[in-house]
Amino acid sequence: MIPRILVVDDDTAHRRMLETVLCAEGYEITKAADGQAAVEAVENRFYELVLMDIRMSRMDGLAALKRIKEISPEIPVIIMTAYAEVATAVDALKSGAFDYLTKPLDIDELKIFVKKALDHFRLEEENLRLRERLGERFDFSNIIGSSPAMEKLYETISLVAPTDATVLILGESGTGKELVANAIHENSPRVGRPFIKVNCAALPETLLESELFGHERGAFTGAVGRKSGRFRQAHTGTIFLDEIAEMPIMTQSKILRAIQEQEFEPLGATGTVKVDIRVMAATNRVLENEIRAGRFREDLYYRLNVVSVSVPPLRERREDILTLADHFVKIYAEKNRRIINSLAPRAADMLMRYEWPGNIRELENSIERAVILSRGEVITPDLLPDAVRSVGGETEEEAYLAPAGPTLGEAEKRMILKTLQENAGNRTKTAEILGISRRTLQLKLKKFGVNP
Repeated sequence: MIPRILVVDDDTAHRRMLETVLCAEGYEITKAADGQAAVEAVENRFYELVLMDIRMSRMDGLAALKRIKEISPEIPVIIMTAYAEVATAVDALKSGAFDYLTKPLDIDELKIFVKKALDHFRLEEENLRLRERLGERFDFSNIIGSSPAMEKLYETISLVAPTDATVLILGESGTGKELVANAIHENSPRVGRPFIKVNCAALPETLLESELFGHERGAFTGAVGRKSGRFRQAHTGTIFLDEIAEMPIMTQSKILRAIQEQEFEPLGATGTVKVDIRVMAATNRVLENEIRAGRFREDLYYRLNVVSVSVPPLRERREDILTLADHFVKIYAEKNRRIINSLAPRAADMLMRYEWPGNIRELENSIERAVILSRGEVITPDLLPDAVRSVGGETEEEAYLAPAGPTLGEAEKRMILKTLQENAGNRTKTAEILGISRRTLQLKLKKFGVNP
């Protein structure tokens, strides 16, 4: 279906130029000479995008924008203005504009913005259809984050969970792979059945096989009774093999058989045990490298990797950092009977700029430490670990400023809007300085009531 774009401008020559450029890109164009005509057009027909000037005679762009959003809130609107002041742009964003362009227009930039807006509209439509299809079933309340990377992860989980497929969860240490496994099980047909977790790295090699498959009395020295293994315990449910790459190569062959045949042989037993289980596994290693090094069986890899789910590291979802920090502050303030209700802006800035090699686990430990050491209601930079503080160059004196600083959300909002203003409303540059994507910046502005 050809995207339909409504071009609104009281300058006839400019309207024609836009029509020529956008028609050449394959779009269907409708023109309107002022805001009132644009509102009437939207009332009578649906458009995937509106490209509209600010300064017009009968009804200006801002007034028309508000009416269009009342009629059809989902339509993205790009505002064109010859006035590049941040105040004008912010007014448009507050009224629901997707973005804005300054005149005279850069044609290449115009094409890019139009494509982004249409892609955004198409993604929102797809997400809406997906949510309608899934209904209220899927609950990811234990996983925190609204970044594009996390939205992609949620969609993958939603598609994988209802199946019985074997799942391989990949991601760096501390990214929350176990939470993903929990979410998949809780939204699967096996919910309410056993969910057995095995940390392969935490069990000695001599005990791992017994833990997994169980043993009979007298199977080995010290086996004074019969033991039911984790695979038997997981019958009709799910077994989650965490740190699967740490498993000895000999045990891997038995795991392979258990997955393929849905049966295993306990140590010392003379027969096999049949089970009905779903298998999920996780690792922070690159299994292809482990295969080449002879430490992981290639056939087991392919058996596990029916569906792979990649959990993004924290540095690739920076827009979630302050949300996670807020979550951990609440948890550890309550746990330690402290009143902590704010994060100094400079401390928030340091959290945003740090690379977090230890991912969410490192962030959680950093916030717990800060809460415990805090002597007031504000988490100041001096309470953060040295590695985190090193990114900001904060002095000890500066750390104690703003004794009643803003909440985490307010600190984030102030930092983003201040950076946007310092860069004359240039979103691309603002997002680059903040270390986030341009789309994430748009989502944040929407959250603050500045952007749709």
